[in-house]
Amino acid sequence: MANALDEMNDPIVEGGRDVNVIAKRLPVEKPTSAVILEIVLWCLLIIPGVIYLICKIKAKNYFKQLEQKLQHDASQIDNYLEQRVMILQNCAKLLDKAIELDKSTFENIAKYRSGTLDDETRNALSGSIDGVSRSINLAFENYPDLKAHNEIADAMQQNSYLQREITAAREVYNDTVNTWNREIFMWPVKQQVAAKCGYTTRIPFATTKEIKEQARGVFF
Repeated sequence: MANALDEMNDPIVEGGRDVNVIAKRLPVEKPTSAVILEIVLWCLLIIPGVIYLICKIKAKNYFKQLEQKLQHDASQIDNYLEQRVMILQNCAKLLDKAIELDKSTFENIAKYRSGTLDDETRNALSGSIDGVSRSINLAFENYPDLKAHNEIADAMQQNSYLQREITAAREVYNDTVNTWNREIFMWPVKQQVAAKCGYTTRIPFATTKEIKEQARGVFF
């Protein structure tokens, strides 16, 4: 049997193809086959029905624990973002009139502590913070004399470090989101429980359109 995909001979996309994260939540539908299976188990013998019920309880507890992990992973991102905002504020003070920052960005960061932000809002706010960082970097490059200032250099180094940590934390969060999105559709027990609880898929972090456009630019 020939390979279904042949990287040597199959048609290739020479012009490349861009991809985007789809901001759409998919609901879990209650599988009829799983309901029938449960009824059959209860009708045949009590013990299989009880075992199936125990599996459903375990699945429900599993999803609750996974939700807590999602909260923890999101909180890690928030913590790094808050630290980064503090660093950027310090940079702004050190740069003085070299740059003017959007105050609303730093006011919005306080919303993180309320714990009520959804994935889309957190992602959008993170993108605005990235914009502030780029503005500071631009001002830093436009004023070569500032590079000799040790405090500014240290702050910029910390900002770069925190950005890497945020990227890593996003990857961990996206891994957990992927686990959630996969597990809620696992037939029969988990899918049945997820549908009953009204769970939907979650949206992973995605970079902004501006970042994508800059990534296509010439840097050297």
